[in-house]
Amino acid sequence: MNKAYQYLQAGSRENTRRSYRAAVEHFEVTWGGFLPATGDGIVRYLAEYADQHAISTLKQRLAALAQWHVTQGFPDPTKTPTVKQMIKGIRTLHPAQEKQAAPLLLLHLEQAVAWLERESEQASKDHDLGRLMRCRRDIALVLIGFWRGFRGDELARLQVENTQAESGAGITFYLSYTKGDRQHLGTTFHTPALKKLCPVQAYVNWITVAGIAHGSVFRKIDRWGHLAEDGFNANSLIPLLRRIFNRAGVSGDLYTSHSLRRGFATWAAANGWDIKALMTYVGWKDMKSAMRYIDTADSFGELATGRPLTSSAIPQAQALTVAENP
Repeated sequence: MNKAYQYLQAGSRENTRRSYRAAVEHFEVTWGGFLPATGDGIVRYLAEYADQHAISTLKQRLAALAQWHVTQGFPDPTKTPTVKQMIKGIRTLHPAQEKQAAPLLLLHLEQAVAWLERESEQASKDHDLGRLMRCRRDIALVLIGFWRGFRGDELARLQVENTQAESGAGITFYLSYTKGDRQHLGTTFHTPALKKLCPVQAYVNWITVAGIAHGSVFRKIDRWGHLAEDGFNANSLIPLLRRIFNRAGVSGDLYTSHSLRRGFATWAAANGWDIKALMTYVGWKDMKSAMRYIDTADSFGELATGRPLTSSAIPQAQALTVAENP
């Protein structure tokens, strides 16, 4: 692999490259299309799958086909007026409500952490290091994921050498890129220590018992209690979280990895955070992204029939900052 190719590969994410390859293969192999394609060919392709796939899936495939044509030096057939009209027609005839992860309730977070703490105490008494590590990892995972509002892939990419934690003070994470950081300038995230459900102490407890000095923060632990060298895959986070909550007596099947992020946003909105402070803390770049995660029912306060989220010891948004682009 020459240096130029290495830099070109680094300029796009592996997940994006993989999904684009799959989309081009779907067009050629599954549907039987020819490349380079014409605008009419793209329209026929969209018509074939308009009632089978979500509009987001169709647009992702168009993006992949557009990239293929541009990189191969051909005109982009996905930008023709008929293709744009086709997309508009699909939206009209096949409207789809956007699916959102259920926000993790603070009550359920407290219940899961309490159960994990009891399990860890028993594991310590039994001198079961593997079980103790697993409990400490899971506590750190759910508390950091919730209070920091991280996405699943961000949790999976956290590195010990890019994390500084001080018990009773706070914790700082650095990520070389995030979904909103298209230029890969890097972002530093700060979170304070809390009086309860503290992500800082949870991190310190996990790192200490696992003896991790460098590399991925969150890793798999096998049935014999052996800690993996590499971090876990972001796709394994959903079954892991559901396992944690189900064993703690919570309906874990309701939740996904995004439930942590949406749960924090919903909690923050219910506890008086203004939208700009929330956007700064979580890292959203536009208002539309932020509003997708906020349960507007909480804005009705005591008049709402639903039970409001419990407040916690975390300071208001003014005390929390996100320093970007160090």
